[in-house]
Amino acid sequence: MSNKSIISSQSRSDSEPARLKRELSFKVAHNLFISFKYAWAGLSYTFQTQRNFRIHTVIGSVALSLGLSLHLQPVELAVIALTSGLVLVMELLNTALEAVVDLTVERTYHDLAKIAKDCAAAAVLVSAMAAVIIAGFLIIPPLMEILQA
Repeated sequence: MSNKSIISSQSRSDSEPARLKRELSFKVAHNLFISFKYAWAGLSYTFQTQRNFRIHTVIGSVALSLGLSLHLQPVELAVIALTSGLVLVMELLNTALEAVVDLTVERTYHDLAKIAKDCAAAAVLVSAMAAVIIAGFLIIPPLMEILQA
């Protein structure tokens, strides 16, 4: 058996669903199209497997839609889109960090692994709270005007 097939068989888990099996993680993208393919695979994996990513996607879309329907200024819409995007980025990084931690500790408990995962989750929480506060500052005043009219 070649080294490549040994590595390939070790890198894939039999318990992992077939649709989520990934190519070898150490492959290098040789062109821009392949780079986008790998990035899309990460985004797709996170959307399929992480409930909170889907929740943040919906909430961000609702906030942006509400901003559009309230005719917010372009810069205000950009701020909502940026903060929502940052929450999604934090979720992606949280997912990546959790995968790396799980890879290193396997099925054992370690206090440092817990700290790493908890801190990554806290980073998502802080970014989500900031996004909600910012969206609230931008959306609530025009919404109140409409409700009072």
